[in-house]
Amino acid sequence: MASARPSGAVDPAGLCAVIFDWGGVLTPPIPGLVRAWAEADMIDWDSYVATVGPWLAAAYDLAGGPNPVHQLERGECTAAEFELLLAARLQRTDGLPVVAEGILARMLGVGGEPVALMYDLIRELRGRGLKTALLSNSWDVTGYPREDFPALFDAVVISGEVGMRKPESRIFQHTVGLLGVEHRECVFVDDIAVNITAAEALGMTGIHHNDPAVTAERLARLFPVRN
Repeated sequence: MASARPSGAVDPAGLCAVIFDWGGVLTPPIPGLVRAWAEADMIDWDSYVATVGPWLAAAYDLAGGPNPVHQLERGECTAAEFELLLAARLQRTDGLPVVAEGILARMLGVGGEPVALMYDLIRELRGRGLKTALLSNSWDVTGYPREDFPALFDAVVISGEVGMRKPESRIFQHTVGLLGVEHRECVFVDDIAVNITAAEALGMTGIHHNDPAVTAERLARLFPVRN
């Protein structure tokens, strides 16, 4: 769902920037990508859920302690180290050992081509003079199509490269600072509700992304074309 803030409280004339998440917003939904990887790599799904489920739950619990997802997304451990940790806890459906090397690239790369509609939307917004940024929690910092970014974004913030992660307020502050705008002037688009809540707490307008067409419609309401 979109931000709970009443639409009348948003002054379209005061908004001048849109910040986009990557995985699940500019790519197809992450659960589908992970499922496709698990099937392709013959990973027992129950072993994946039992391992990664608690890590993810703790990762987005602001009162929770450190866990491997925190460390990976902040760049406090390497992708190779995380892959070894993950592979040791997974099982294959054929009983063979899980190969650690390249797990993350395979997990996020199966069917993970960028969504053309979202790319077109970003180009359209930027072409109208709005500032745009990418703000992504990274599991594999090498997996982004960075050759696309200069034409799409005024700023790119990858968590593992800056030592911060969503929903920490400091990474939002860092991104807004790179754009040279105020928090209240920004719209933030993400597929994870906790990240939207964190952005809104700083004064940003949140859009909880579920479908590209719906997100495009919500942005059109916030940034109407004026004759």
